[in-house]
Amino acid sequence: MSGREAGVIGWGGRRRLVVAAAAGAAADLAGLGLIASAAWLITRAAQQPSLAALSVAIVAVRAFATTRGVFRYAERLSGHDVALRAQATTRERLYDALVPARPLAHGGADLLSRMVDDTDAVQDLLVRCLLPAIAALITGAAAVVLAAFLLPAAALILLAGLLVAGVLLPAATAAAARRWSATIAPARAELAARVADLVHGAADLAAYGANGKALATAGAADDRLAALERRQARTNAAALAAGVLTQGLTVAGVVLAAQAAGAGQVPTAVLALSALVAFEPVLPLASAGERLAGITAALRRLREVRATPPAVAEPAKPAEPPTGPLTIEIRDLVVRHDEGRAPALGGVGLTLTPGKRTALVGPSGAGKSTLLAALMRLVDPESGDIRLTGPDGSADIRELTPEAVRERITGLTQDPYIFQATLRDNLRLAGPDADDERLRSAVRRARLARWVERTGWDAQLGEDARTVSGGQLQRLALARALLYDPEILLLDEPAEALDETTADALMSDLLDATHGRTTLIVTHRLRGLDRVDEIIVLEEGRVTQRGPHSELLAQPGYYRDLWQSESLTSHH
Repeated sequence: MSGREAGVIGWGGRRRLVVAAAAGAAADLAGLGLIASAAWLITRAAQQPSLAALSVAIVAVRAFATTRGVFRYAERLSGHDVALRAQATTRERLYDALVPARPLAHGGADLLSRMVDDTDAVQDLLVRCLLPAIAALITGAAAVVLAAFLLPAAALILLAGLLVAGVLLPAATAAAARRWSATIAPARAELAARVADLVHGAADLAAYGANGKALATAGAADDRLAALERRQARTNAAALAAGVLTQGLTVAGVVLAAQAAGAGQVPTAVLALSALVAFEPVLPLASAGERLAGITAALRRLREVRATPPAVAEPAKPAEPPTGPLTIEIRDLVVRHDEGRAPALGGVGLTLTPGKRTALVGPSGAGKSTLLAALMRLVDPESGDIRLTGPDGSADIRELTPEAVRERITGLTQDPYIFQATLRDNLRLAGPDADDERLRSAVRRARLARWVERTGWDAQLGEDARTVSGGQLQRLALARALLYDPEILLLDEPAEALDETTADALMSDLLDATHGRTTLIVTHRLRGLDRVDEIIVLEEGRVTQRGPHSELLAQPGYYRDLWQSESLTSHH
């Protein structure tokens, strides 16, 4: 286990890990003591000595039998406790790394596999590899010392057998598994992606007659994963068979050595049964070696995600954000997503004063969403600046932490998400401490009150918004934004993918709800924009027009052309 992985345990966890290792070793030693004392007792009793000569062995058998169960329970309890804590810490650190990370190259299903299956590797590393190895080492050493006390030649044979079963076999299985174990996790992620497509895309697949092809693709992914897992099972079986064979040969060798040395019945029985029991904690190490290869691959995949650089640079010494009514000044803003490509924004400038409502329009790919991302510190500009100014001072947003910026500038994203939770809990995502009155106010301003009265606050909303309409989804997202109540409200395509009637109603209600508050609305729809203070037209990352609705209609350009197109479509 590397220092980075060991770091997830913490000092308290390391103490629990020591307790678990000690308890596991004590349980195995108690098992060894139980068999050794039982073997001595049985063979000595056959010689019919006095009862007093057997009393110590009888007590020892009872003591070892009792303490073995107690120590095993303690080992399971403390071992799984530290393993589950380490797993939770690993998952938490992965989440912490994902929040500020730039867009990942991994797909959703692959990322989910890393977050679920790969984080389980930390638990397996402790429970299935580290703790058994410690217990096997201590028990094997004790068995060899006991054998050396009775017959040195037998101790050498036992040591050789334990080294084969506990070192050579795990190393061999790890080397064999390493060749292909790294393919199991991607194969599992691929199958998860195919199954997700079948579940979430069932309606679309049926509509286009693609069910058969999708099922065949998922079946092929399942076959590939099953083939890999069969290879894994065969490796485990071969390793176990080799370990059992080594155990049998070692016990036979110990017995032959004892007979050759002329040892009596009692030492021979004790040596034989002790050698047999010494392999109990050692035999699982072969499968642990195979599992270790998979764990190593999983931890490498987790490190890849954690190593993803953040999307924006954290300031070394964050400035104190200004307070009060805020003005945003954007000057000569240039944002480039990838080196060598044209900038998504090329010298954009605009000002949002307190209470001003501004609409941002333009064709797809013009840079509208990029501008919102820059305002929320989801991307850093290549040049130019964005300044927040209040009565008590001014600061460039790059001098502030991303969290401080988003507390003041945020809103409705383009793809709002509904969680598998109640309506109340989905709203409280934006205001965990909001009381019922604040919730009712946000719902009322988003024009959702009638729907909420009909469904109830405790109605369960389906994952991925399957239980709400497009208009309800957008209004619910608007209610969240109003509940969060940022200084500057950003609304990204609030009427996207809605029918014309619903979109018009939503835009009208949205403009009513944002009256008097600083708002930047990104939209493709021009109806209702006569009510905003300024309209900015973006084309190819640059501002080509600006002004109120009436002025832009009088100018030739994108805005008037789009207005005429909408009017013609509406008329037909």
